[in-house]
Amino acid sequence: MRFTISVCLASLLAGTIAHAAGNQIQNGPAPKWTVQSEPMPVPADAAGAIFIRRQDSQVHLDDRGQLLYNAYRIRILHPNALQLGNLSLVWNPAAGSPVVHVIRIHRDGEVIDILKKASFEILRREDQLEAARLDGNLTAVLRVPDLRVGDEIEFGATIRASDPTLGKDDAGLLLLAPEPAPGRYHLRLSWEERNKPAIKMTGDMTRVAEQGKNAIDYRFDNPAVLAPPKDAPPRYQWQRVVEYSSFDDWQGISRLFAPLFADASRLSANSPLRQEAARIAAAHATPLDRAAAALKMVQQDVRYIYVGLNGGNLTPAGADETWRRRYGDCKAKTALLLALLRDLGVEAEAVLVNNGGADDGLDERLPSPRMFDHVLVRAHIDGKSYWLDGTLPAVAPPAIEPVIPYQWVLPLTGQGSGLEQLGWAPAPRPNEITLFEIDARSGFDKPARITNTTIKRGIEGLQQEVQFSAATPAQLLSAFRQNAIGNTWQTIEDVRWRYDVKAQASILTVVGTGTVDWDDDGDGARSLALPGGGFSPPEKRIRAAEQDQALPFYNKPNFDCYVTTVRLPSTTKAEQWSHKDDINNRMFGRAYYRAFDIYDGSLRMIRGARIEQKEVDASKAQRDNGRLPLFDNSMAWISYSPNGKNAAASAMKRVPTTFDIDWTADNVPCLAASPGSERRE
Repeated sequence: MRFTISVCLASLLAGTIAHAAGNQIQNGPAPKWTVQSEPMPVPADAAGAIFIRRQDSQVHLDDRGQLLYNAYRIRILHPNALQLGNLSLVWNPAAGSPVVHVIRIHRDGEVIDILKKASFEILRREDQLEAARLDGNLTAVLRVPDLRVGDEIEFGATIRASDPTLGKDDAGLLLLAPEPAPGRYHLRLSWEERNKPAIKMTGDMTRVAEQGKNAIDYRFDNPAVLAPPKDAPPRYQWQRVVEYSSFDDWQGISRLFAPLFADASRLSANSPLRQEAARIAAAHATPLDRAAAALKMVQQDVRYIYVGLNGGNLTPAGADETWRRRYGDCKAKTALLLALLRDLGVEAEAVLVNNGGADDGLDERLPSPRMFDHVLVRAHIDGKSYWLDGTLPAVAPPAIEPVIPYQWVLPLTGQGSGLEQLGWAPAPRPNEITLFEIDARSGFDKPARITNTTIKRGIEGLQQEVQFSAATPAQLLSAFRQNAIGNTWQTIEDVRWRYDVKAQASILTVVGTGTVDWDDDGDGARSLALPGGGFSPPEKRIRAAEQDQALPFYNKPNFDCYVTTVRLPSTTKAEQWSHKDDINNRMFGRAYYRAFDIYDGSLRMIRGARIEQKEVDASKAQRDNGRLPLFDNSMAWISYSPNGKNAAASAMKRVPTTFDIDWTADNVPCLAASPGSERRE
């Protein structure tokens, strides 16, 4: 069931074994373990779209798992809030039917019982087919008739959430949104005597917690709007959160899931996958090449579909079954890959990860399988560890570093493994390089021939591979002509794309002509701001007085590079050209680099920026705040003067052009050659 008012219950994974009884919505009273709040009076000056007279969001733990109760009574103050009358329930029938307790409209002392007039319509369909998901959920909708501004809508329902893989063991969150509507909120966690969970609260919840014998309550009237500490690392964004878990430690979760993947990766005696493994072994001599071939087979021969049917929400499908139907989700692909690697004599394990970037501070959380949203394989070959993700495109081979920079992972082993922290270092090569070659040799007033190449790595590069690999060259050319001509481009003559597996980069090149916007500076002088050459000044790193001033400041890791080469008008000389200053600076944990050169009829520029510290301590940030007036945020201007005598123009080749070197290589000069030699700290 999905509730989306102001309180989020982030523990709604449900089981997936279909029961006929779970295919209907039942009506009945609220469970005895619930505690309902008294409605809060609506103030005369109530403003906004709604006023929450009461909202009760409660979780109850018993021998079968979790029961989730949500009830509210809301005054509608604005026409935009009438959409609250579009009720939607989403549930998995494994745990049984949702029970709706009440749906009423309160209007001028009159109580209208909607359940006497209308009922939910059950939509027997998957609601995420477009995202390749088969989760077995049912959706039911009810449109409350004759709902008006000034009405109060009352709703209450309970659903049992239990996953067959977890059984009675589970974990989850209760939280209050940072910007709730005005009104009264009640959160409650209760349990049967034998099912008391471990509980961890943020400080703001500890202060209001009301501890009972088998329950904890949290009550708020007009809760304040919370602003998380500005620019702090993600782990400090947790506010008004209650964690609960029946797992003693992360090792227990590892031990729970390890045998599931061991069973799913066990092949039958006559499995056709054994023949595939034998074929791979015969074609490839080294363990790494064999692992790469097995991974590619799983990536390209088994299409991705999330399968949560028949207990598959957390339990992987068997390798033989997945190969037979040729589709599967991350669990199924991982089990299939483990089976192949085992037959190939390659040691490997399944590893739980978080693809959403929510693993910062995971070691501070209570153990919960719900903190992970993906599983992949880590293989150990010749003393090194390699990451293999069967859900990625077939151009992503085994890699020393995972494509997504995970911070914490959980290996699944029979003896039970704890959380493992992956190291971090500044990116050794840019995530994205943009190359501009502007051939202006024909003169200032003539269209220039422009070659623009982008080199993308990581997830963005793989996304581009998925997008462009299915298009023909003619389709790419037509699309760019349709969408790009009119701005920089006057004509587009050619569009070329390829994915370089060795460089792990998507490479897109567009060639055409365009007008160069030279500024006329008078007396024959011209100037041009090179694309991608300037730096926007960083914002001051400061926080409101009520926020913790000692927390570090966060930088999202990134490394980008712009390379621009202007082939100068053939009637000009090198000494007639000048450019803005070079830059080699570091501020707030980010390196800024820009270098120019004039050589062999071309003016060259490289501009790079790389995050070198993910977290900058408060004292260093304060120091850099004082350095901001010195920050060079100039655009990358180049200037021509007919009477210029630029002594800086030299015959020493220091900055390469867009065409001098292979920009997909690992050691491209996008930062200073010797970091720190000139850099101002």
